[in-house]
Amino acid sequence: MIEAQGLTRRYGEFAAVDDVSFQIERGEVVGLLGHNGAGKTTIMKMLTGFIEPSAGQALVGGAAVEGGLAAAQRQLGYLPENLPLYPEMLVADYLAYVAKLRGLDPAASVPAAIAATDLQLKALDPIETLSRGYKQRVGVAQAILHEPPYLILDEPTNGLDPSQTLQMRKLIKRLAQKSTVILSTHIMQEVDAVCDRALILRAGKLVFDERLDNLQGGSRLRLRTTASASLNAQLAELGVVDQIHSLGDGIMELELQGDAEAASSIVAAAVVAAGEPLFELAPVKRDLERIFHEANDVTAAEELNNV
Repeated sequence: MIEAQGLTRRYGEFAAVDDVSFQIERGEVVGLLGHNGAGKTTIMKMLTGFIEPSAGQALVGGAAVEGGLAAAQRQLGYLPENLPLYPEMLVADYLAYVAKLRGLDPAASVPAAIAATDLQLKALDPIETLSRGYKQRVGVAQAILHEPPYLILDEPTNGLDPSQTLQMRKLIKRLAQKSTVILSTHIMQEVDAVCDRALILRAGKLVFDERLDNLQGGSRLRLRTTASASLNAQLAELGVVDQIHSLGDGIMELELQGDAEAASSIVAAAVVAAGEPLFELAPVKRDLERIFHEANDVTAAEELNNV
């Protein structure tokens, strides 16, 4: 696994990353999500050993990065935000050069990386002549030359047009069949499209960690009936409603406790017993966009993981 244990990175009094901990198991595709400046790139640089933490430690495959940097980096493939390319080199020559730096046989490793990233038609082109999308693919190719079990991609779709973005998503999904992938982005659609799990950072702190298939939730209900103070009081006394948020015009959101399905039935029965019309009763979906905005709202972020 890849693990962060209390990772902290300070620059003077400023904490770029502040006591962040998480575990990523083999086979997961995890999105590291946050606004620009949230600490995503700094975390990736600490995981890959490019910068040292001020406190805490990063582990790759159970071993501390700081105590065994070379061993950790042999297990990692890394695409930094700024592509590590030499524009005057041919694609194949550049990948052969990187392979030699890694102690690999270019004849064996380069063709496989080119095939995995669909660069066959560009292999003999100078890198400087490539589109942004193809340059990103070359960057990914250099990261997978040694077939690493862990792949870390920092903003892989940055600057790509919609067609190139779609191609990169497909590439990441293919790579994820063999590698654990950490994908850093500030674009929620990227995480929705390719990831199993999302970590959300705000101002250097981890404020959310959840699998995407758990976001349907069911802890909130949207109820539409007639506006009635007496009905609100009755709902509050049911024992299954924690909070009632009135949205006006008889629309409210109910925060539930206990089993959501059972609570829904109790709420519906209470509305009917009160003689009120039941126009709508439906779970409020906790999609990633909603959660991202909650996570970046200072007042909501503290309670996010408890919703």
